[in-house]
Amino acid sequence: MRYSKNMLSAAMAVCFVMVLAMASTVRAHCEVPCGIYDDHMRIHMIEEDLTTIEKSMNSIMELRKESPVNYNQLVRWINNKEHHAQRIQDRVSTYFLAQRIKADQPEYGKRLELLHGLITGAMKCKQNVDMKYVQQMRKTLKEFETLYFAE
Repeated sequence: MRYSKNMLSAAMAVCFVMVLAMASTVRAHCEVPCGIYDDHMRIHMIEEDLTTIEKSMNSIMELRKESPVNYNQLVRWINNKEHHAQRIQDRVSTYFLAQRIKADQPEYGKRLELLHGLITGAMKCKQNVDMKYVQQMRKTLKEFETLYFAE
């Protein structure tokens, strides 16, 4: 049996759509109510991201002083800083806000306020190299951790 070009193209398109659908399902695993949560680990991951952002900021500030400026390294540290800030935003949004914080929990409004502070703090870390944002985020994270595990 011979297949026309249109039939082969259609079959390839269907296969492509199926692969995309399966890939998005795999990425969304954490939003499946599987009950596998490690809240302490997520807090530690955010702390590690903050430490990496801090190191990136320090490296950026040092590299800017060099003459000639090593732009390759400078760009790498900037990208690294932004990547880890984005990880914090993603973790706070997809893990804590979407899955762990519930409206009927105690101090719901305060929890939302603190998590919002982490998201906006990470945005500020992307925009500049001012250490005050890292320090504020550490303080906010500690306050959230104390409140979150108080139950």
